[in-house]
Amino acid sequence: MLSRAAIADFLDRPAVARFIIAVILINAVTLGLETFPEVMARAGGLILTIDRICLSIFVVELVLRLYALGLRFFRSGWNVFDFVIIGISLLPATGGFSVLRAMRILRVLRVISAVPSLRRVVDGLGRALPGMGSVFLLIMIIYYIAAVMATKLFGASFPEWFGSLGASAYSLFQVMTLESWSMGIVRPVMEVYPYAWAFFLPFILMTTFAVMNLIVGLIVSSMQEAANEAEQERGQAFEAKVIERLTAIEKKLDARG
Repeated sequence: MLSRAAIADFLDRPAVARFIIAVILINAVTLGLETFPEVMARAGGLILTIDRICLSIFVVELVLRLYALGLRFFRSGWNVFDFVIIGISLLPATGGFSVLRAMRILRVLRVISAVPSLRRVVDGLGRALPGMGSVFLLIMIIYYIAAVMATKLFGASFPEWFGSLGASAYSLFQVMTLESWSMGIVRPVMEVYPYAWAFFLPFILMTTFAVMNLIVGLIVSSMQEAANEAEQERGQAFEAKVIERLTAIEKKLDARG
């Protein structure tokens, strides 16, 4: 019987990783094909069979990884993520659990844990969240002030857009996203209030360009930190394997001597 270390080395091979990624992508295609009634009418049996085969491969990989790592399996957030995704797929999709049938598409998310570059992106987003809290607070303050001002300035003439605090906040969100902001909102307002541009332009500059670029900068910085740490971890893991093999060779030489 293969040792845990041998199974762990096997699962960490690039060829195995590429195979799992290929299975994830094939499963993503089959799950998408299930949304086409005409396709299911012609090849529904084959598609469902492929789906079961893909799920079986995922389960086997998960069981092998659990055996190889033991309790250390749950120390990795990505392993727990895979465990939850596969666990959801194994729940019965009948009766009260019928909604879980639609959640099978979550298996495609496993490609994130399987591809190191995608893991770094998600790690970077996670690292950026604490720093983004202050930025989001700043945005909320700007939005609240701007919504109150817009309601008082334009609410009487444009109640649909600025008649209440909530309506103003929604309209300002549309302005921030630059979706039909000029012809849809600002120019009609300027026909009644010619100097309304003095309100909207500073708002766009502060939210759309300044604050959003600050968020992007935080995310990029966090992703770079995550990439550097991942590189260091790979180097340490490689060094540990080299030391382990050298130690094994040394023990064999001592035994022969």
